[in-house]
Amino acid sequence: MALILLRQIDEMTKIAIWKIEESSDELVAQLQLNESELSLLPKLKKGKRTLHWLASRALLRHLLQTKAPIYCPSDENGKPYLPDYPYKISFTHSFDYAGIMMSKQKECGIDLELIHNKILRIKEKFMKPSELQGIDEKNIEQLYACWCAKEAVYKLQGKKGVSFLNNMSILPFSYSAQNGSLTLVLHKNDTSTPYTVYYEKFENYMLGYVV
Repeated sequence: MALILLRQIDEMTKIAIWKIEESSDELVAQLQLNESELSLLPKLKKGKRTLHWLASRALLRHLLQTKAPIYCPSDENGKPYLPDYPYKISFTHSFDYAGIMMSKQKECGIDLELIHNKILRIKEKFMKPSELQGIDEKNIEQLYACWCAKEAVYKLQGKKGVSFLNNMSILPFSYSAQNGSLTLVLHKNDTSTPYTVYYEKFENYMLGYVV
């Protein structure tokens, strides 16, 4: 494994990305999985899904700087948490990379996506017409910045009962080719909450994160 990005966002929050270079067996050897976690592995699809799950846990161990077993279950909505550590966490993975965002006391969300022109075919499924009017619809990178922003906020708020299309609105913003920020308004339970989401181009990927 190679740590290719480690960034302290603020005094309470950090993000990290690993490039996955190990096999599943090599990653398992780095971990101390309990019976429940070991029983989960055969249920995962072979290949990338297993590697992503294992790599995320290996990266978590690296960030927590411990050799002790790490209990990292998920709640009823699939949101991971650390009952034995004072951190909120969010996982992401895409092809050869696994990423984590960790924050003390603050909920957080992170998303990493390989940039591909397929997003042009699905933009109306996650962006309202009013949102598309405010951006360059042919700018694939800008569309991915929007997708990653929505995915990051989706993870932050716990995933339950939220639609990218119906519950999230991205305000018009000028896209920066390397990194920048945008404002996303989450509409949920009769309230509207604005979030500042940061995005940046990472090799051929787009990274988005929020606290």
